[in-house]
Amino acid sequence: MSGALLSSSALDPLLPYQQDVIRECLSNPVTVIEKSRRIGISWVLSWLAVTVATAAPSAGGMDVFYMGYEKDMTRTFIDDCAAHALLLTGVSAEVAEEIFKDPDKPEKEIHVFRIKFASGFEIVALPSVPRSFRSKQGLVILDEAAFVDNLAEMIKAALALRIWGARIIILSTHKGVTNPFNELILDCRSGKKPYHVMRITFDEAVEQGLYKKICQKNGLEWSAEAEKKWYDEIISEFGDLADEELHVIPANDNEAFIPFGLIQARQVKGVPVVELELTSEFTLKDKSERESFVKDWCEENLAPLLDKFDPKLRHAFGEDFARSGDLTVFWFLAIERSFMKRTPFIVELRNVPHEQQKQILFYILKKLPNFTGAMDGRGNGHYLAEVTAQEYPNRVEIVMISEAWYRESMPPLKAAFEEGEVTIPYDSGVQDDIRCLRTIRGVARVPESRSSDEKGKRHGDAAIALAMAIMASKAEVMEYGFTAIPNPLAPGVANENSGADSLERELLMERAGMGNPYGLRGRVRL
Repeated sequence: MSGALLSSSALDPLLPYQQDVIRECLSNPVTVIEKSRRIGISWVLSWLAVTVATAAPSAGGMDVFYMGYEKDMTRTFIDDCAAHALLLTGVSAEVAEEIFKDPDKPEKEIHVFRIKFASGFEIVALPSVPRSFRSKQGLVILDEAAFVDNLAEMIKAALALRIWGARIIILSTHKGVTNPFNELILDCRSGKKPYHVMRITFDEAVEQGLYKKICQKNGLEWSAEAEKKWYDEIISEFGDLADEELHVIPANDNEAFIPFGLIQARQVKGVPVVELELTSEFTLKDKSERESFVKDWCEENLAPLLDKFDPKLRHAFGEDFARSGDLTVFWFLAIERSFMKRTPFIVELRNVPHEQQKQILFYILKKLPNFTGAMDGRGNGHYLAEVTAQEYPNRVEIVMISEAWYRESMPPLKAAFEEGEVTIPYDSGVQDDIRCLRTIRGVARVPESRSSDEKGKRHGDAAIALAMAIMASKAEVMEYGFTAIPNPLAPGVANENSGADSLERELLMERAGMGNPYGLRGRVRL
């Protein structure tokens, strides 16, 4: 197919990397292109589409089917094809638009754009749904594949056309490392998929004349200084997105910070998740009634667990606060001699008044041996953190969660999972909270979106509480205490010094701080 088409001088106006795209796409049955934005790859594929659709069957001509993830993309592509048809053939091409009802969603319209050529072939811009490939045969272009909702099914449907000799081009900028498009790229590079991969960055395009082409099109004078200024402006415009959008480096935004397999490996069955959810009416009950209810709840649900604490071990706790909607989570760790951080239990509170949260936490801390803690000090949570720090000075740290805190606290959390130094409950809610951690702009954190389980919404609450507990487990706290030394000279105290002579007794009294206030020793005889 490629020989006859590539013999044309039609490639001459294109930039070197654009010429390479056409050559590789015509030379390989399936070509996957990871690319920068704003470098004219979709535009050059419209050039290729016209080249293929206007060629005779003997020269490798065939129908071309284009899919973009939105209507504006398909319209732009077909308009570029019409412009290229006039340039390459000298004949104006008419774009026909056909509108159909979506059989799956009758309220939705499907727009199909079509150009027919004298060769008998046509270019058709289709909606991005897998069934659009049914009964089709030719060159398939799947544009911005990373942004298609059902990419795996789209690729599966397109590859089915290979049975009868279709050629397939899949191209896109990146949308995260776990996106199916990036997974396809990795499969190709690892040899799992036998498809040809191209990678074209913004820098490569500029080096090969992109800005010169822009100047030529817009009637501007090119200079190295102007190109540098333009390049810097583009990089600045994309900011933190430049790596993914321009430099073709997939971002980690959609990647779970702690892999699911690691979470499963640290789960232990039988670790209690003690839950308490109260109604809004409970908040307005009499103080004594609220305190009595929570006291009974603590005695029933927490006392048996607290009796199991080993007084010889250090302990740590972390807390993430919520008053309504999300959860307050108290996470406790027992730090064993091997430095294993074992979770004896955690507490999850939903819609529990501030005073009762304090009541529950203080009930636990009174029986928690040798502990340090870290607590969420943001917003309404500051009250509980403050009164706890006041009750247990030098043991509890009030933490204002910020990007800096995430940057410092998330790596130790992940390391505890990787090194097998922590155990967690076998609980779906806890699992979801830890799985929700994502790397955003290079820092692992809880994203803005919330998850839900059968009990209500969650927002990474358990993950934050665990990170706080691990942070607290590393705190160094000095414990002070004293044991009174009995006065060896006190009346009625039997000891080995009771028979000492008078001078010895005075020396002992002096050492014990009971000497003569005038600094005199001995007696004066008259």
